[in-house]
Amino acid sequence: MLLTIAAIFVYYTIWTLILPFFDSDSPVHCCFPSREWAIRIPAFILVVGMSAIGIFLGSKIVHERPEDLKKKGR
Repeated sequence: MLLTIAAIFVYYTIWTLILPFFDSDSPVHCCFPSREWAIRIPAFILVVGMSAIGIFLGSKIVHERPEDLKKKGR
């Protein structure tokens, strides 16, 4: 798993930081998607992750039983 994460990090780093220094007609560009996806993919992952956290916390708050609240002194 660590090796996969490291490979993704290296690929993304090359895609976002090194690729702009190559000419647009360079054959290196065929190995990478458009640069706009370098922003869209992490933004999508962030939105999905924050939504999952919000849904999890919301479900915990909704399903907290009133007896538990009385025991805590609320």
